[in-house]
Amino acid sequence: MVNVKGRWALITGASRGLGYLAAIEMAKLGCNLVLHSRTEEHCAKVLGEVKTLGVDAYVVTAELSDMEQVEAMCRAIDERGTKLDIILNNAGLQIAYRTEYLTTPASDYDISFRINTTAPMMICYHFLPGMKERGFGRIVNTTSGIDLEPEQAGYSAAKAALNKVTRDLGKNYEGTDVTINLTDPGWCRTDLGGPNAPNSPESAIPGVIVGAFVDDKKCGRIFAAQEFSGMSLVEAVAQAEKQAGVY
Repeated sequence: MVNVKGRWALITGASRGLGYLAAIEMAKLGCNLVLHSRTEEHCAKVLGEVKTLGVDAYVVTAELSDMEQVEAMCRAIDERGTKLDIILNNAGLQIAYRTEYLTTPASDYDISFRINTTAPMMICYHFLPGMKERGFGRIVNTTSGIDLEPEQAGYSAAKAALNKVTRDLGKNYEGTDVTINLTDPGWCRTDLGGPNAPNSPESAIPGVIVGAFVDDKKCGRIFAAQEFSGMSLVEAVAQAEKQAGVY
């Protein structure tokens, strides 16, 4: 299992929900953190909490629907001299639930793809060369298991696309110590999932971070977080490493 103490991780959407919980867990393990949100104020609480756990941390901001802001955020991390070892692309947007799904506007697809597919991949592309050069990296992109629901077409299509491009990209890193995988948190009671979801946010821990700790040089998997609910991180990593190299 990977030891993350002293390493640096970027967590997008770190101010609340699963991103917040992931940040706390990573900090408990000694991982330094770059915490992303749309504004610095949103991350004030989590920044203070992870620093009390003894790690170094700072905040970066970007509206993920704006690729100029995404690139500026990546450059800001470079300019701080931070060498990212881990990326948890947690942030996402469920644009709408369209009961009248035949009236779904084109903008649902546009916004969903920018935030849920394009932004995380631009982040991957920016930092992968450095990871490859240093010989270590862990990327975990957050997907969704939503299926057969035309009411959520923009969101589900964007996540399906993220699965595809993550798997395609991971093929070129298979067998190296740079791994690229996905996590599906399940339907959780977060701001995105809503109050009627069957799973607590805490049930997705350690599943949403397990991809940062696997040490088997395999890429392209979807780690279903609910399968690891109630496990210790050590137990979760051992189970995750039994999964096949591709989903």
